[in-house]
Amino acid sequence: MCDTCGCGDTDLVPVEIQQNLLARNDHQAAHNRAHFVQHDVLAINLMGSPGSGKTALLEATAKARADKRLQAVSGDLATENDSDRLNAAGIPSRPITTGTACHLDADLVHHALHDIALADTDWFFIENVGNLVCPAIYDLGQAANVVALSITEGEDKPLKYPVMFQKADLVVITKVDLLPYLDFDMDALEDALARVMPDPKVLKVSARTGEGLEAWVGWLEEKAKGLTRVRPEHLAGFEPVEEHGHGHAHPHSH
Repeated sequence: MCDTCGCGDTDLVPVEIQQNLLARNDHQAAHNRAHFVQHDVLAINLMGSPGSGKTALLEATAKARADKRLQAVSGDLATENDSDRLNAAGIPSRPITTGTACHLDADLVHHALHDIALADTDWFFIENVGNLVCPAIYDLGQAANVVALSITEGEDKPLKYPVMFQKADLVVITKVDLLPYLDFDMDALEDALARVMPDPKVLKVSARTGEGLEAWVGWLEEKAKGLTRVRPEHLAGFEPVEEHGHGHAHPHSH
């Protein structure tokens, strides 16, 4: 549980305060979304447990689509390890060290965007803090939510953490190269996902062997094509933005 939002604990943080925090976050998320759409950038909120394979999936994505201009932010409580890995893989990444917060919020992402040239970006990944609870609650301005779920976590995670999967546009089942070595029931996992996701979309991927990567990058490409059908002026609360020479744009003042 983080100190900033209470993570749903109404004894720690009153409901009214939580609602105000989320309203403020949603306002900032709408601003972030306008930035992404105006620059034709596909923004993906990548969530999952610690060790689910989020960073490895992005490393494999960079190898599979070297023609795409990828950038990222990577959230963690105490280290910049994942961000360092992404930079080494050729994905310019900015670390977001949250301290006690177990999720990213729209303000943290907005602040990181000051160091990112969205005009030079095709796909932007927000690698969220490893957690299957809080990250699902916070809109960051993304075009889609992706949850990485490794087979080493067991088949029951969607039933134990339903909100995360209810809000997912796609679940990427990772580390499938380990299937021959584990007592794992893929049918049970797919049944659990079907129980909690309104329209379950699932891909099976191994970052180590490359299995499923073609389908994964194909899904990203289809999502990116959809951006051309959503113009900034169609977004709720959209305001035109002006560039100020540091890779980020600010709204007109009121």
